[in-house]
Amino acid sequence: MDERDLIKQAQKGNQQALSELLQKHYPFLKSYLLKITVNPYLAEDLTQETLIKAIEKITWYDGRAAFSSWLITIGSRLYIDFLRKKDTEKRWTEKEKAISKMKWAAGNLNRDWPEFLEVLLTLSDEYRIPLILKHYYGYTYAEIADILHIREGTVKSRVHHASNQLRKEWLDDEQTSG
Repeated sequence: MDERDLIKQAQKGNQQALSELLQKHYPFLKSYLLKITVNPYLAEDLTQETLIKAIEKITWYDGRAAFSSWLITIGSRLYIDFLRKKDTEKRWTEKEKAISKMKWAAGNLNRDWPEFLEVLLTLSDEYRIPLILKHYYGYTYAEIADILHIREGTVKSRVHHASNQLRKEWLDDEQTSG
């Protein structure tokens, strides 16, 4: 069965089709959430929560966007909700960031961004998420705006700001290490 058939069957209550569909997208979803959270444990929790939401809401999927985009939307919103809940307390201490970086590097969780991770961590979530969606996953500004429930102009501004900040940090790092 192709993906559209799996979705139709899952929406009709076929548990096997739903299972196949979610298993197919699990690695992609977890990889995305790992990039935006930079925390393997949180990424795993959010991946599981996203899959649960997808199971609960599979009949709401309308096919306007790719199924993977629908999952990214759910996962992004869950992460944003998580951040809102934690907003009154400091999310990460410097020690936790260092531990997370070491675990990331030790586990080779994302081999395609090795040196860039440290610089990427300098960005706040509101800038890092749109940047990753745009430049790593190739979503359009309009799609990102839809995923994050913000205006397209805001997405463009955040991606531009994040890109400039990364360039600045990257150049500063190269000058101090060189």
